[in-house]
Amino acid sequence: MEMRRLGRTGLSIAPLVFGGNVFGWTADEKTSFALLDAFFDAGFNAIDTADAYSAWVPGNRGGESETIIGKWLKQSGRARDSAIIITKVGSELGPDRKGLSRRWIMQAVEDSLTRLRTDYIDLYLSHWPDPDTPYEETLAAYDRLLSQGKIRAVGASNLDAAQLREALDVSAANDLPRYAVLQPEYNLYDRASFEGPLRNLCIAEDIGVITYFGLARGFLSGKYRSHKDLEGSARGNGVEKYLDGRGMRILGVLDKIAEESGAKQAEIALAWIMTREGVTAPIASATSVEQLASLIRAAELELSDEAIRRLNDVSE
Repeated sequence: MEMRRLGRTGLSIAPLVFGGNVFGWTADEKTSFALLDAFFDAGFNAIDTADAYSAWVPGNRGGESETIIGKWLKQSGRARDSAIIITKVGSELGPDRKGLSRRWIMQAVEDSLTRLRTDYIDLYLSHWPDPDTPYEETLAAYDRLLSQGKIRAVGASNLDAAQLREALDVSAANDLPRYAVLQPEYNLYDRASFEGPLRNLCIAEDIGVITYFGLARGFLSGKYRSHKDLEGSARGNGVEKYLDGRGMRILGVLDKIAEESGAKQAEIALAWIMTREGVTAPIASATSVEQLASLIRAAELELSDEAIRRLNDVSE
């Protein structure tokens, strides 16, 4: 398996990261264990989760995904250093359990470590910008955790170019840890927010990039083509916005390349992201062994220059 250097973190990851948002939501514990075993058996090595996964599910409180991953780590018998664990802090878990204050980060990391059943987190991300907390306070908290060995590297999700630039400047001015990884939304449909100034900054500053929603919430798999297709789907509300002319044109090109290559639409969409300048790896999730096999094929798929050109053009 090809390993890719993740910015300046000192970590190397396979070209695809497993999305742990499904654990405790659309994948129960038994299924989650089977998926993780198969993913790591195939040579992949990184899991992405967050302390808030999956608080949106009725009856859940957040932490369910981390708990499942922690149980799997213990029962699998795998060496801890064989798994790159990525988790996040900042999403709201309660009125006083949110944001990026030093107080909350220091408590939240202990909660995550307990659920994950480990003594360190490989990559700890600020999940969302927190306008109420200065970057100095957040980065100083991360500095403390790095010195304690509780985290190995830090990054951020959902920052724009101006916010990332400011955070990097604060790090340099105050001799504090810098965000070494960015996690933006990016896929064939949603390109504009990453491409341009944000991507240019990541490249210039040697920041690793792990993208989320690589399949546009499942739309780019090709299984959602009308509002009727969304009925009964757990992801239906998030997919509806893609059912427009632009979305259908992108699916049309994916369909043609799938027919020509024998690969599935989802595999092509993920393989395209893996070719993009500035991207280290996309995140993708699966809820069945069949879906996981498709993710594995995506990492092995080599798109032709012509296929990449057609995908670039239709999604420009």
